[in-house]
Amino acid sequence: MADFPRLNSSKRQLKIHLYRNRKLVWTISFFALVLSLIGLFVSMINPSINAPLRPGLDFTGGTQIQLERICENSCSSLDTSDVSEVLRNIDLPNDGEKVTPKLSQSKVQLLDDSKSLVLRLPFLSASQGQKIISSMQIFGPFQPGGQAVDTIGPSLGKQLLKSSIISLCAAFIGIALYISIRYDRRFALLALIALSHDIIIVCGIFSWLGLFIGLEVDSLFAVALLTIAGYSVNDTVVVFDRIRERSREDSNLSSVEQIDSAVSSTLTRTLYTSGTTLLPLIALIFFGGPSLYWFAIALALGVVVGSWSSIALAPSLLGLGNESLMQPLNDIQDEQFQDE
Repeated sequence: MADFPRLNSSKRQLKIHLYRNRKLVWTISFFALVLSLIGLFVSMINPSINAPLRPGLDFTGGTQIQLERICENSCSSLDTSDVSEVLRNIDLPNDGEKVTPKLSQSKVQLLDDSKSLVLRLPFLSASQGQKIISSMQIFGPFQPGGQAVDTIGPSLGKQLLKSSIISLCAAFIGIALYISIRYDRRFALLALIALSHDIIIVCGIFSWLGLFIGLEVDSLFAVALLTIAGYSVNDTVVVFDRIRERSREDSNLSSVEQIDSAVSSTLTRTLYTSGTTLLPLIALIFFGGPSLYWFAIALALGVVVGSWSSIALAPSLLGLGNESLMQPLNDIQDEQFQDE
C-alpha cells in the first residue's frame, strides 16, 4: 500500500517516502500522458480540426465580429444554432476575383447571457463584413458603436503559429543549456522530461476540450505554455538544488534518503508557492472576463501539473539506471518494515 506522508516529531516536518512510492507516481503520470496523447491524436485525425489542437482565429486567419445587444435588464436568450442558420443563408457579395468564402464552418459564441454575439468567420472584405452585420440585425437591436471587427490574414496567422512553436523550442533549448551548465546533463534531461510531461498534459486537456466543446487555442495559449515552462523548471531546479545540498551535508545518508529528505524539505515551500500562484489565477477565472478565462485555466492547470512533476516525478526518476540508488532503497525498506 502507498505510504502517506508522516509528521516527523523531531523536526515537525512532513516526511515523504517518495522513492518507496515511485511506481505509484510513474503510474499516475503515465496514464495522464496516455490520455493526453490520445486526445492529441484524435484531434489530429478529426477532419474538422486536422491538428493536435483546434487552432483559433490567431493561427488560421479570418474575421471576428462582435456585436453588443441593447438590453435594459436582461437580454432574451439566443441559440447558437439559430444564428448559424442565418449565417449559412447569407448571400455574400462578390469581392473582385477572389472566391466568395463559405460560412458553413463559422463559429458562433454567446457571451454574458446572450448580451454579446461573437462570430468567427473566414477572411471577409469590408463589404462582406457589413453584409454580415446587417443580416444580424434580426437578433438586435445592437448598441451604436458597439461593433468590433478584427481581421487577421492567413499569412499572419501562419506566422504567429510558427513564432509560437519557435519560442517554445527556444525555451526548451535554453533551459537544457542552463541546467547542463549549472548542474549536470542528467539533471537537465530529467528537467526536460518533467517539462515535456507538463506541456503534453496541458495540451492534451485542451485537445479534449476542443473535441467536446469546440474550444480553440489562440496566441494567449502559447503565452500560457511558455509561462508554464518557466514555472515548472523553476520548481524542478529548486528541488534538484536541495538534493545537491543534501548530498554534501548528509553524505552519511544513502542517496535515497537524501532525495526523500530534499523533497520533504521543499514540499511546504512548493505548496505555498503553488497556492499563492493559484489565488490570482482563480480570481481571473471568475472575475477576469471571457478574454482571459481560458488563459487563466491553462495557467492554473500548468501550476498544478508542474508542482506534481517537480516534487514527485522528476526526483523519483533520479534512480533510473543507477544501481547505487536502488540497493540502499531495499535496505531502507527492510528496516522500515521491521520497525513497523
